[in-house]
Amino acid sequence: MTPLDIDEVPFSTRGAWIDLSRIVGLHERAEDVHLVTHQTGMHPILRLMPEAGGALLSPRLVMAPEVLSWVAEGGRVDAVFDGRSTIRFRGTGLGMRFVASGELTPFTGAYLFRDPLDGAVVLTSYESGRRYRFTVLSGEATVVGAGTVGGAERSVTLDSGVAWELAVEELDTAAAAYDGAADFDDIVASQARAFEDYASRLAGGTGSADGELDAAVRKAAYVMWSATVAPSGFVGREAVLMSKHWMDKVWSWDHCFNAIALAEADPDAALAQFLLPFDHQDASGALPDSLTHSEVLYNFVKPPIHGWAFAQLRARSSRPFTAAELHEVYRRLAAWTRFWLDFRRAPAHPLPYYQHGNDSGWDNSTTFDRSRVIVSPDLSAFLLLQLHELQELAAMLGLSEPEWEAEAATIEAALFDRLWTGDGFLALDALSGEPAPATSLLNALPIVLGERLPAEVASTLAGTIAAHLTEWGPATEPVTSPLYESDGYWRGPIWAPSTFLIEDGLRRAGHTDLADQVSLRFRAACERSGFAENFDAVTGAGLRDRAYTWTASCFLTLTLDAARRVHSLGER
Repeated sequence: MTPLDIDEVPFSTRGAWIDLSRIVGLHERAEDVHLVTHQTGMHPILRLMPEAGGALLSPRLVMAPEVLSWVAEGGRVDAVFDGRSTIRFRGTGLGMRFVASGELTPFTGAYLFRDPLDGAVVLTSYESGRRYRFTVLSGEATVVGAGTVGGAERSVTLDSGVAWELAVEELDTAAAAYDGAADFDDIVASQARAFEDYASRLAGGTGSADGELDAAVRKAAYVMWSATVAPSGFVGREAVLMSKHWMDKVWSWDHCFNAIALAEADPDAALAQFLLPFDHQDASGALPDSLTHSEVLYNFVKPPIHGWAFAQLRARSSRPFTAAELHEVYRRLAAWTRFWLDFRRAPAHPLPYYQHGNDSGWDNSTTFDRSRVIVSPDLSAFLLLQLHELQELAAMLGLSEPEWEAEAATIEAALFDRLWTGDGFLALDALSGEPAPATSLLNALPIVLGERLPAEVASTLAGTIAAHLTEWGPATEPVTSPLYESDGYWRGPIWAPSTFLIEDGLRRAGHTDLADQVSLRFRAACERSGFAENFDAVTGAGLRDRAYTWTASCFLTLTLDAARRVHSLGER
């Protein structure tokens, strides 16, 4: 069994839009576990209150990937997912009160009623726009507030006096009656097998000699598995959300790291994950900033790391992509590239610019302190790699596309002529040409060019990265900088994507010893503090959202790569 902490990771399953969690809003933790949905946003629907003899209790919570348990002296309640929209509960010696909170108005709250069709109890939620059906399989339910409006209590209680079972389903409008014939323990065993299979495939060859997976690898796999949702709303393909806490979206660069982690285990899922934002590509070729069930945002974009990422997918996939798949990716990447070339370059200027830190993914990096609209070296490096990937794809598909080679030559020349100082890369104000602050790790990201960099440039960037390196990985702002903030988002903390990009670039540039240290230290942070949104650069403590999938996916990929390097050395 893989022990988990519900305060760190929600209890959910692959494909579900619902979870059980104490996290009910932005940095908001409740004392009781809630049933939370991520359809139309993040909404706590039901408060789960354990009780015995009418008295509320605070039992111990025990969580594994397949089952969540409330354990008290003389009783327990277990919960398991039966499919992606149903949670089965079973109680012995311990009851459970399911409470809908909030006042019912014409536009907010929840309405509870008994359905004459089959006697089921149904709760409708204005916030999620969904229904929640209670089907009692054994025992007796006490229903309070059915048909009431206003601020009245609305709850369903299963008493502790007898053993009971209950199914709670998230529905759209209607569905056939719940079939509760399956044995509870059989469902638990099926969920355990499903997770074990997923984790084993995702972890590749990182297990011990007897096949046992490391606890951190299992937890990372669970973070990925539990944050995956089925197609619904604007999410047209199976998607790995950033989290089933409050960061419950797909941003148009985080999906690349999750796709890379899936490439070997499940190439179909990896390709779907990669293409998610491209389903909402606009007429200019731009990708949305983010998407989720009921929202697609275009007010910002994200950096064009997609050419680099697809090269990673091609190298890591356990099957070759078909000609049709390559054509689709080529067409999408070409339009995304043309967006940057046509709409994000000032007249007569060869290099593209960001309009805000949010466009870079490094929202509040110190590089953006003096000006928000900047020509940034990381952007040119990413776009250069994307142009090279387009050339590769064109050659594979038998296309003649000389424009990509010409544009790549122009950008590469300008990157070194205009942004390279001899001591490092600079970002420039896109309007005035004035230099931007240069202490952020962002300015060292052209290391991602790897083997395409001149040796002296790669060595200088490696030195800069080494100066950012702490016990736990590369800090986004040096800890000695007066601008450093321990919980300053991109002004100090260690992040998975920057670490992964840097590790890859260093390794391809030949700086393998430093790449090994970057990988080792970041993985140590994950093993110590879980898969948080980011980490304190000095203490290694996890910060912000504590169940972040790109942290888990980068950890898994780096762990698999490290295991294979060790295996390769052992064979020599």
